[in-house]
Amino acid sequence: MNTSQPALNFSPELLLRAQDVRVAFFDVDGVLTDGGLYFTEAGETIKRFSTLDGHGLKLLARAGITPVVITGRDSAPLRVRLKALGIEHAVFGTEDKLPAAQAMLEQLGLNWSQAAAMGDDWPDLPVMQRAALACAPPHAHAEARAVAHHTTQAAGGHGAAREFCDVLLVAGGHYARFFKETQA
Repeated sequence: MNTSQPALNFSPELLLRAQDVRVAFFDVDGVLTDGGLYFTEAGETIKRFSTLDGHGLKLLARAGITPVVITGRDSAPLRVRLKALGIEHAVFGTEDKLPAAQAMLEQLGLNWSQAAAMGDDWPDLPVMQRAALACAPPHAHAEARAVAHHTTQAAGGHGAAREFCDVLLVAGGHYARFFKETQA
C-alpha cells in the first residue's frame, strides 16, 4: 500500500466550483456536531465534536481559507472548541444567517463567488443557495441536500466538515502539499 499519495478523488465539476473559495461558512448542530442536544442533570448543554473536523478547520485556515461559524445556538462548549481551533470569526445565536454571512463577506472583502457553505437545515438554505459551493451531510434535511453541490459520505459530527474542508483544500491545490508534509 502506497501512503505517499493522497487517496481522495473528487469530480472535476466539484473542484471547479471550489477553486476560488476564500471563506467557508459552517453551521454547528448537525454539521460540526451530530445534531443531538445533550443535557446534564444540571441542565447544561454538552456537545461532541470530531477531531477530524477540527483538523480540517485548522488546515483551511493554514491554506488561507477563512472558516466562519454561523449558528442559531450559543454555548460555552462551542466557544471553548472554536477558541481551541483558533477560529476567529463566528456569529452565535442567529436564526437569520444570511445577514450574518453577508456582513462577514463585507468584513473580509470577499463576495459570494468566493464563498462555500455547509449546512443541514432550513436556516442554512439562504447561505447555501448563494455560495459558489454548498455542501450538506447525508442526514441533512431534504431541502439542504437538494441545494447542495456535494453531500458528504461522513455524517455531521463524524467527519462531514473534514470532507468539506478536503474538497476545498484539493481544489485550492493545498491538500497534496499538506499531506506530503505529514509523510516526511
